Amino acid sequence: MGRVDAFRKELVAIAIFAFTYVLISGRRLKVLPLNRPASALLGAVLMVACGVMTPRQAYQAVDYDTLVLLLGMMLISAYLCLAGFFEWAADWILSHAGTPRRLLLHLILCSGVLSALLVNDTICLMLTPLVVAVMVRGGLPLPPYLLALAMSANLGSVATLVGNPQNMIIGHLSGMPFLRFSAALVPVAVVGLGIQYMVLSFGFRKVLDGAVIRKQELRPRVLDRRLLALALGVLCLVFLGFISGLNLAWTALAGGALIMVLARRDTHEVLKLVDWHLLLFFAALFIVVEGFSGTGLPDQAYGSLRGLFGKSPTAQAWNFAWFSALGSNIFSNVPFVLVAGKWVANFADPGLMWKVMAMATTFAGNLTILGSVANIIVVESARGHCELGFWDYAKFGIPVTLLTLIAGMMLLLIF
Repeated sequence: MGRVDAFRKELVAIAIFAFTYVLISGRRLKVLPLNRPASALLGAVLMVACGVMTPRQAYQAVDYDTLVLLLGMMLISAYLCLAGFFEWAADWILSHAGTPRRLLLHLILCSGVLSALLVNDTICLMLTPLVVAVMVRGGLPLPPYLLALAMSANLGSVATLVGNPQNMIIGHLSGMPFLRFSAALVPVAVVGLGIQYMVLSFGFRKVLDGAVIRKQELRPRVLDRRLLALALGVLCLVFLGFISGLNLAWTALAGGALIMVLARRDTHEVLKLVDWHLLLFFAALFIVVEGFSGTGLPDQAYGSLRGLFGKSPTAQAWNFAWFSALGSNIFSNVPFVLVAGKWVANFADPGLMWKVMAMATTFAGNLTILGSVANIIVVESARGHCELGFWDYAKFGIPVTLLTLIAGMMLLLIF
């Protein structure tokens, strides 16, 4: 009887995971109009309500380090936003670009660097309205610049353990030092951004060659220099803490708390800028994925596929890269990392495989418009000014993803 109950519990867990995945990966259903955070929350509640997990097990499944790290980085980003940093950066790019091609390059570099420092989803949320306003004001076509913003946010975020949520999870699961991770992935990110620029520059060559930046008087931006200096100073201290090997989550949160104390601004105004929906989404997703992992199905899947990865570190790295890229687009990168992260210790070179997973799951986000949350944020925020269809994105996303994955793998294996 005990075996029958266990089998029933496994079937229920698999059904809840599949149901939750359908809800978070597709458009909202008319029958059940839930967004991604609400869908994940429903899945977490069902895992407990249906007896798959106890409340205590659900609490233990949540990776609080990842949530605290996200919160800390969001607080710092919020103060940079209040200081007027993002508006100032957008105006600076437009006034110093000179030509449409150079503007494309400046935007790619700005988005890539900021995403490595402040989480890619947050950067896309802050910059998209500004990029739209800047391009409209400059009389420039939106598609190449929107694609540049979304793709470079994904590519640049691979450089650090705080660049995107899946890297944060990998940092916690692997215990890899911040500096060692970045030493390997910064060159990969730089080469990836270069490849992206070449693909977009070539693909939009006629549009860019025919465009002219319309010079207009820029509205003077109100820049709170004191708050900006404080936020940038704290950000530097936080990264020094990361490099020194301090706990990533609590170092970031300490930085956020320090600004809150020193800024002397209404904290309600700041906390409204925190993406609480994203924090809820990941907290609930941890529970859903842990309930699914408890069925043993992911381990069985790995056992069946283990032979396909090969035996040498090089063969395993290449095969795991393509597998991770495919899995990220089927299951979404965060759920995939949560499941596949349990397999990494079984490979010949776990340290290499953590880096491969970080790169592949991040770069795979550029494959289609639905490949990452950053892409969706950019497309949805620009709706009304520019409509980017699935193929409009994919015809650039596919070559960028394939070329950056190949170049990234070569760099990781060489160095």
